[in-house]
Parts: sequence; C-alpha cells; structure tokens
Amino acid sequence: MHELLVDFITSLDGYGAAEGWPGFWGLQGPEYLAWLGQAPERDYTILMGAKTYRLMSGFASQSSTSESDRKSDEETSMNELTNASKVVFSSTLVSPLSWANTRLVSGDAVEAVRKMKREGNSPMSTLGSLSLCRSLLKAGLVDRFRVVVFPVITGSTGHDRIYDGYPDVALNMVTSRTFDGRIQLLEYVPTVLAGPPGTQPGS
Repeated sequence: MHELLVDFITSLDGYGAAEGWPGFWGLQGPEYLAWLGQAPERDYTILMGAKTYRLMSGFASQSSTSESDRKSDEETSMNELTNASKVVFSSTLVSPLSWANTRLVSGDAVEAVRKMKREGNSPMSTLGSLSLCRSLLKAGLVDRFRVVVFPVITGSTGHDRIYDGYPDVALNMVTSRTFDGRIQLLEYVPTVLAGPPGTQPGS
C-alpha cells in the first residue's frame, strides 16, 4: 500500500490563510525555505481539489511568464510543482487540463485514492484542498498528518479553517522540528476515533 500524507501550513488558531496577510504570513525564514527547497516528498503524486487547482495553476502560469532573470523561491517552487505528477478531483473541471502533468478524476475521490494506494505507482501527498483532506481522513486513508504551524493568531482576518467538520482523531507524534526559532513542524500518524476516550466500546 502506498503512503498518503496530508500536509498543511496553519496559523496557531488553525487557519490556512488570512485576509491581507502575505504568503506564509510573512514569517518564512531561511531554514524553512531551505527545507522546502529540499522537497522531502519530491517523488510523491500530489492530490488536490478544483479550487486549489484553479489557484495554483494560475500561480504557475504567472511564474512561467515571468520576465525576471533571477527566479524567486516561490517561482522555483512553482516550477517544481508544475513538473510533479498531480491528480485533481473535480466534477466541474473538464479535460484536458492546462497545467502540465495533471490528471483529472471526476468520480468519487475516496474510492479513487483507495485504489491509488493499492495499485498506484507512487506515494501521495495533498496540497491545500480542505474538504478533500477531510474526506480522506474520515475514510481512514491517511498514513501521515503533517502540520507546519506559524506563530500568529489571525482571529479577525483568518479564513479557510482547517479542522471544521473533522471527526475525533488521535495523533501519535513521529516527528517534530523548529525552523528559524519560531516555525513548528509537527508530524503524526492519525487514528480516526468513534468518539472521545471512554465513550467507545471496550474503552
């Protein structure tokens, strides 16, 4: 069975982004950017939904038309993402998709990923796509759950709340790391629970 990694960046209060704030909340540092540049899951197939596809393919298109001779870290990351194998789950998008190396799946995402884990050619990781990640976690398909927490609370401007609608989940930590003295990487093996401890049969 191939591995499935769910991968998020968040504020401390669990938002994926915030209105008016720059990418990474403006807090990315050299250690974190160097780790991103290493692309620890470079060979993974990337899974996403339609909303994330539209956003990221737009960024990739802008990056490819940049006239700058010196590529920024973000442009380099977008080029690597363009070259990666990608799968988009959507009932509204239509093939062929414009972003290179992207395959469209219009059927049930959970069943498709279950088959990819069993019969696919590579491990997988997610990109954004909150509802897709939630569905995959509920189905018990997620092998690793990684969160990079940025030291900011965006209670007034935050959007894309990550954990709304999640089931109860036990998290067994397997890795932790601090970047630039302020950014926390936390990596877990998740187990979906039927309810809080003490409410399940045999507990």
